[in-house]
Amino acid sequence: MRSRFLDDLRRIVGDPGVISRPEQLRTYECDGLTNFRMPPIAVVLPASTAQVQAVVRACHEARIPFVARGSGTGLSGGALPVEGGIVLSLARLNRILEVDLANQRVVAEPGAINLHVTQRVAADGCFYAPDPSSQSVCSIGGNVAENSGGAHCLKYGFTATHVTALEVVLPDGSLVHLGGEAPDAPGYDLAGVFVGSEGTLGVATQITLRVVRRPEVIQTLIAGFASTDDAGAAVSAIIAAGILPAAIEMMDRLALDAAEAAVHPGYPECQALLLVELDGPAAEVEDGMGRVRELCRASGAGELRLAQSEAERAAVWKGRKAAFAAMGRISPNYIVQDGVIPRTALPRVLHEIKRLGTAAGLRVANVFHAGDGNLHPLVLYDRKIPGQEAAAERLAGEILTLCVRSGGSITGEHGVGEEKKAFMAVMFAEPDLDTMQLVREAFDPERLANPGKIFPRPRLCAERGGNDQPGPPGVAGVAEPS
Repeated sequence: MRSRFLDDLRRIVGDPGVISRPEQLRTYECDGLTNFRMPPIAVVLPASTAQVQAVVRACHEARIPFVARGSGTGLSGGALPVEGGIVLSLARLNRILEVDLANQRVVAEPGAINLHVTQRVAADGCFYAPDPSSQSVCSIGGNVAENSGGAHCLKYGFTATHVTALEVVLPDGSLVHLGGEAPDAPGYDLAGVFVGSEGTLGVATQITLRVVRRPEVIQTLIAGFASTDDAGAAVSAIIAAGILPAAIEMMDRLALDAAEAAVHPGYPECQALLLVELDGPAAEVEDGMGRVRELCRASGAGELRLAQSEAERAAVWKGRKAAFAAMGRISPNYIVQDGVIPRTALPRVLHEIKRLGTAAGLRVANVFHAGDGNLHPLVLYDRKIPGQEAAAERLAGEILTLCVRSGGSITGEHGVGEEKKAFMAVMFAEPDLDTMQLVREAFDPERLANPGKIFPRPRLCAERGGNDQPGPPGVAGVAEPS
């Protein structure tokens, strides 16, 4: 049966568009979260919407699960293959199809790179606002799946704010259009439901994005503090004063050490660093930055430095965006976590994270979107030391639970995927999870699209006596933990 299925796929996309040799499949056995690995039975690379439809239809007829994948930069195991399933790689669907600056819209395929959208419209004074740290390599389709954010989401919002319409192949192979060109289409907001659904509702093949005008002036302040408490107090003071920066980022000493070792951004010597960026009309930015300086000084800032050129500003942001990858400079292994807390809880939660790390005998570096409380603790460990990897995973879980108990969330922008599905039950009651699953079943009653992700256990279908896990006879599904 598998051989016939693979032959069907080759007839659809051509022989070069199907990868099935074991050594080649290893490239696709995980995404950016390497703790989980599963080789697919094949990787299929369609080059058009029609080919995506035909591949998904073939999966539906054979009851073969599929996992859509962009650039593979996800950090929650969202693109982890399913046992007995295929990976549907959208790398060849990478074009920017239309630029409509009069209406501030761009239409892109899912494999288009995030940064390429901004580069396409930059000469006309526009940019695409969501800017994950991986924006030079991550795909628009992956951003849609995870509702990605980035440093500038504080002012400009997440991916959902910038997606107006979607062309989607449903899990039975049919084609639908969600949303529209109008800013507020009537009826249910199905485009809003799809963004952030982590590939469980279908495959987006065309995405209409909103781009925005580049502001008149951008200023970036580098502020050094003696502690994360002082830096956190400055963040609260800035927001409380009614100032809305484009971004407020915080890095602690460990994160600063890693970034300096990797890309040499020239940050000041301090225990905690804030990057505060304001943009807008010149007079407004000038006044706002003066107030931000005063509030930082009042919160105990030592060195305050304003980036004096676009090159200096780029270097400052290069250090921040390189922070995750730079951790390899100071630790052989690490877990990138992603949780959200209220801004006012920053000092208390950072203290508790430090206490938990000390109790576990592990270091935790912190680099995060301080303006909206989206934490990215990096749990450092060495898997060669017996027991450290398990201890790091426990600590990462304790941090997520801490975020929820502090009034926050288990994810801000990385998604739930495989890694965090067990923690959905920490955040949501059973009726909430059941309702979410009803939405999923409306799109994918056979559970073929990225099965086993997001939800902590099988529900609804199994409770009615149905078969929760897909797969042809003789091919095992993925069992979710109870």
